[in-house]
Amino acid sequence: MPELPEVETVRRGLIPAMEGRLIQLAEVNRPDLRWPLPANMPERLTGKRVLALRRRSKYILADLSSGESLLIHLGMSGRMLVSGITLGNFFHDHPAPAKHDHIVLHLEGGARVTFNDARRFGAMDLLPTATAEAHPLLSGIGPEPLGNAFDESYFAATLQGRNTPIKSALLDQHLVAGLGNIYACEVLYRARIAPNTRAGAITDAGRLVAIIRDVLLEAIEAGGSSLKDYRRTDGELGYFQKAFAVYGREGQPCQTPGCTATIARIVQSGRSSFYCPNCQK
Repeated sequence: MPELPEVETVRRGLIPAMEGRLIQLAEVNRPDLRWPLPANMPERLTGKRVLALRRRSKYILADLSSGESLLIHLGMSGRMLVSGITLGNFFHDHPAPAKHDHIVLHLEGGARVTFNDARRFGAMDLLPTATAEAHPLLSGIGPEPLGNAFDESYFAATLQGRNTPIKSALLDQHLVAGLGNIYACEVLYRARIAPNTRAGAITDAGRLVAIIRDVLLEAIEAGGSSLKDYRRTDGELGYFQKAFAVYGREGQPCQTPGCTATIARIVQSGRSSFYCPNCQK
């Protein structure tokens, strides 16, 4: 499932094609994805200008001139592919229509944005921009880890007294937005904290906040992590998986200089946690 760095990478890739541009035609090729698509979706998108593209947790929000926002969730296999415009140093021609091209947005200037989702675990909705934070998918989400509200005092107060494992706390979207399994594992490795450490036992919340930000920013710079389905808007892979220290490396040597241990894996709440039993206490 794409996490914050992947979604932020997609948002940034969509900006040249969408932000400030008119949606000249919206094609909706099926009535549903994970859930039913909003009523009259083509009519509500066609002729509207995209005022801004923003991200909230793992969701992209396209604010429209109509006063509505298009909410986009990539799900497990969703891809937003841009064509007909130069991205970076390359011009991408419009590809031939593909089987799982469920929503296609034709924008002024010749750009096209295609939402392709083979498994249909993605989602789209239209909601009033002014009350977007009250949407069921967005309400109750914690502060953004790259924002000012996520600081040492907030995180220390949030963790205080919690008996849940720190790995579970990092994945709790009510506590911090957008973190997922991959980056929680990498964060805890850098912090030298075992994933089953009690959250309330963390004594240096400020250091953990700084490491969370560093890992996420590095992942965004690398275009996210491509393990299976995720692609950037130009169709290329992300590259942060090449920098994984622990995630997916069970049985391989720890990369810490002088450490002779191998990476271990435990299951927490149905998720695999990868860590070094020697470096992470």
